[in-house]
Amino acid sequence: MHCFKNFVIMVKENLETVRKTIPSGVLLVAVSKTKPVEDVKEAYDAGQRVFGENHALEMRNKHEVLPKDIDWHFIGHLQTNKIKYIIQYVKLIHSIDTFNLLQAVNKEAAKHNIVVDCLLQFHIAEEETKFGLSMDEAEEILNSDIFKAMKNVRICGVMGMATNTDNMTQVRKEFKHLKEIFSTLKAKYFNGCEWFKEISMGMSHDYPIAIEEGSTMVRVGSKIFGERNYN
Repeated sequence: MHCFKNFVIMVKENLETVRKTIPSGVLLVAVSKTKPVEDVKEAYDAGQRVFGENHALEMRNKHEVLPKDIDWHFIGHLQTNKIKYIIQYVKLIHSIDTFNLLQAVNKEAAKHNIVVDCLLQFHIAEEETKFGLSMDEAEEILNSDIFKAMKNVRICGVMGMATNTDNMTQVRKEFKHLKEIFSTLKAKYFNGCEWFKEISMGMSHDYPIAIEEGSTMVRVGSKIFGERNYN
């Protein structure tokens, strides 16, 4: 019991430490994937209300037992057959990486007569394992009559993940590139749309650089909850 109390204090203290490094106007998404409900509740009790998950069923299970004023952000690769598990309560889907996925989200949202906020995920890293659109693919979506007819999704900005490297010069370059993508799309497709304003970039190891390069929301997990055990 004594060790558990120490761990609880650590989550709260970690959260407070991270908050001090994030300026006003930048949203902190506490990435709670793989972490138990108890950890999320400790962060919640410390005032955190925005949490990120990357598995639909895990998000659903946590949503069912945790307070309902939590804003749930889906940040991982979303399978179309799992959309139904999160569609009614998800605050923001960061990871729209194909036209097919966007159409599937729109279709599922229409069943509930709701509009779901989404970000277009771009491939900005050198790693091939990362998901994401190219600029050509994004423009193909935004220029299509199918997209223009969609009534149940709203594109609010962009998301990207930098290369997992200690080379912060490269990371900064990739974040700059995402900001340029955002600015291009804003000017060409969303000029005057006040809701197109989000740039989701930066994680535990690189979020300070992301903020310097214009991030409006950072996805921080291990710096709050500790390292993950994927076994």
